[in-house]
Amino acid sequence: MQTSVTEKQATAVNPALAGKSPIKRLLALDVVRGITIAFMIMVNNNGGPGAWHFMNHAYWNGLTPTDLVFPTFVFVVGVSVVFATDARLAKGALRSELAKHTVIRTVLLILLGIIVNSFPFFHLAHMRFYGVLQRIGVCYLVVGLFYLWDQRASTKWMALAGCLIGYWILVRWVPIPGIGMPGRDVPFMDVEKNLVSWIDQHLFPYHLYLNSPDHNVRDPEGLLSDLPAIGTALMGMLAGLWLRSKRSVGTKTAGLAIACLSSLIVGYLWSLEFPLNKNMWTSSFVLVAGGYSLALLTFAHFTVEQMNWRKGWTWPWLVFGSNAIAAYMFSELMPGILSSIHLTGPNGKPTELITWVAMHTVARIPDPHWAAFAFSVSFAAFCFIPVWILYRKKIFLKI
Repeated sequence: MQTSVTEKQATAVNPALAGKSPIKRLLALDVVRGITIAFMIMVNNNGGPGAWHFMNHAYWNGLTPTDLVFPTFVFVVGVSVVFATDARLAKGALRSELAKHTVIRTVLLILLGIIVNSFPFFHLAHMRFYGVLQRIGVCYLVVGLFYLWDQRASTKWMALAGCLIGYWILVRWVPIPGIGMPGRDVPFMDVEKNLVSWIDQHLFPYHLYLNSPDHNVRDPEGLLSDLPAIGTALMGMLAGLWLRSKRSVGTKTAGLAIACLSSLIVGYLWSLEFPLNKNMWTSSFVLVAGGYSLALLTFAHFTVEQMNWRKGWTWPWLVFGSNAIAAYMFSELMPGILSSIHLTGPNGKPTELITWVAMHTVARIPDPHWAAFAFSVSFAAFCFIPVWILYRKKIFLKI
């Protein structure tokens, strides 16, 4: 049976680990993070209407592989908190210092998220305050401070149950002001008339993901749905606690596999009452998405930590994973930059640079599905370049 990678071996595989604490780095987690951020870039730039169904989010209830990307990243945040916090404590950091760093990092993530949402025009009248990085920041803040305060697995299980059951009770059994009781006066989990959307419509009117000057709809990263998203991060934290235990590598892999199957079974059963819905981040969605995140982590842990398959195939994922925030920021800002540059199109009219490039490359592929997929892969490869340069220069952007 293979033992966990030593610090020297880990540094040789991934230079991002150089100079770190004696707490052993989990390369499998870096691989999972890299795969997740690469696929996130692809689905966020999926090539438009021609993209295959699995490269798009489900409109409302339901689940596609694309819906699993964001929760997997939140899940990884939970796992990372365990390893990062333990490493810093082992180096002598004070809990008060780590708490301060957690708060500062959260504020920076939220500010970066607002920049990503607003770039390049920054229209204050309808500036979106919710978003992907904002949700990551909120989840990181809660679970980070929680872990500093209490490192027991039992409290994380209780908090997870509280988040999921509490959210179900709120969405299913609390009357919506001015609308009525879900399932009686209005369809349960109506697209617009639900408690989650009602809160966001009144808290940040006309600053939501789906809105217009005369129609204030909803936001997939709204306030109340942060509660189950925190549950996703808690699932990752529980996985991190399991992997930080002194059990054998094989036992850890088996435990992850059992947790994966259990989470999927319970989640799909609960979805019969509380449908899978990424937009509302339903409790059943937390369990099912967490189950698939555990499946990916199980695979990575088995191949990298147990079988010691670390060379070759892990390299691109380690590059992406070592600078995940930088990769995401580049992928989100670059379309705005490319769209602001105009060239002369075939009809003599100004054409955005990103559209002009697509017209002269992937658009020549006859099948629209493959053309969209080629654009998605090409854009991810383009985003890989600056991250690879940072990796080679051993520059790892940390917030």
